[in-house]
Amino acid sequence: LSQVGHEPLPPTVGRNVLGRKVLYLPGFFTYARHIVEVDGKRGLFRGLTPRLISSTLSTITRGSVKKAFPLEDMEHVSNKDDVKTSLRKVVRETSHEMMMQCVSRVVSHPLHVISMRCMVQFVGREVKYSGVFSAIGRIFKEEGILGFFVGLVPHILGDVIFLWCCNLVAHFINTYAVDDNFSQASVIRSYTKFVMGIAVSMLTYPFLLVGDLMAVNNCGLRAGLPPYAPAFTSWIHCWRYLSAQGQLFRGSSLLFRRAPI
Repeated sequence: LSQVGHEPLPPTVGRNVLGRKVLYLPGFFTYARHIVEVDGKRGLFRGLTPRLISSTLSTITRGSVKKAFPLEDMEHVSNKDDVKTSLRKVVRETSHEMMMQCVSRVVSHPLHVISMRCMVQFVGREVKYSGVFSAIGRIFKEEGILGFFVGLVPHILGDVIFLWCCNLVAHFINTYAVDDNFSQASVIRSYTKFVMGIAVSMLTYPFLLVGDLMAVNNCGLRAGLPPYAPAFTSWIHCWRYLSAQGQLFRGSSLLFRRAPI
């Protein structure tokens, strides 16, 4: 809801780390409490069913692709003497992971679109998408097959950029910044990829935002129409619009949400 710009509660005055007064939008718990007051506890679970189906399809697809196209085992390498070999291993593993992720994203994306539309119906109090099967029929009737894949391109681009940046940066940190003679080297290396995943996910968040906005844009729901957003002609149009508004990271924070100036 915050991604589409729905802010039903006014901002409050707070202070930043420097002690300056700033306006903060309601955080996750305040927002959730508002949803419960309006919709009841069921309102917190709008779009849950298609989201669970989407996640299940994604997991099954990844497993099927991995089984159909197994990655050949390579010898374990971590020393600086084997930089070229280890880099080649990272590239092969990342390429394989990218293929699995892209296929699973394509298969599960239609349910993601339905989930997003179910959730943003809260904005206009609509009931256009009330069930998975009825939603599938409505999208096919109104938008055709392509309606199930709106917002797919930025999602895939975000996934690909995330995988390559995370894996390559983690590899170079483990190779050049962590000394093999250090007693805790193996422990540090085991956490490097996890930490880099958090950092890179913030950098690729705009792709997620644009993909989600395109999934609901101009679909007949209030959240996909002005004043929340114009009718975008493409995801690039959406990206440029958000960039001009300084809103490429809208909805990325759950707790400390600065109000736009």
